[in-house]
Amino acid sequence: MSQTATNATKEDIRAAYISAEDLKLAVSLLYQAYHDDPVFLEIFNSEKSDYEQRLRSSIREELNAFWQAQQPIIGLYLGDTMVGVACLNSRKTGVAADRFWHWRLKMLLGAGYFSTKQMIEKEEKVLDAVPMKEFHFLSFIAIHPLHQHHGFGHYLMAAVNTLLDEYSTSEGVAVYATSKKYQEFFKAVDYEFIKNVDVGNVSGSLMIHYRK
Repeated sequence: MSQTATNATKEDIRAAYISAEDLKLAVSLLYQAYHDDPVFLEIFNSEKSDYEQRLRSSIREELNAFWQAQQPIIGLYLGDTMVGVACLNSRKTGVAADRFWHWRLKMLLGAGYFSTKQMIEKEEKVLDAVPMKEFHFLSFIAIHPLHQHHGFGHYLMAAVNTLLDEYSTSEGVAVYATSKKYQEFFKAVDYEFIKNVDVGNVSGSLMIHYRK
């Protein structure tokens, strides 16, 4: 991947694979972004007092699993500051169905058995609905709250879409959007609506950016 994204301003904006030192910051960004996500609110039972602890633990272990499986984790940087992050997973070589046992054990300890089972079932249900054999799935995406509504999301998605240049067998990038706001955002960055997919009591849109 190119280390530098197209500059929209005179400021230094770039997209790059994150380093190990940035994993904690990525967890923090994603935790803020998904704190009120309908799917996670249901899976982790937001009415329980330890909801936030279990959500943060889950996201942390998810990122560790992505990192150890060498899946693409893209950071968006303004100067030296990471203002956004996107995590992708390859259906063929990633951590979708065959998550390694030590990650599952950590998830069980941090999130609980029922939440872990629901997370895996949710992922499999969405992935099984994708009409492609080889593809990448955009599992997480976040922009720092102070930098939202300034076009940074479009820069980050441009980097995500150009990821296909490095993976000649990948047919495209799929994403599951659970709100109209995000559905409109992904539509604006060249993602097509495929179908609605229900996860528990939550309905979301499966959307795909196809390789050109």
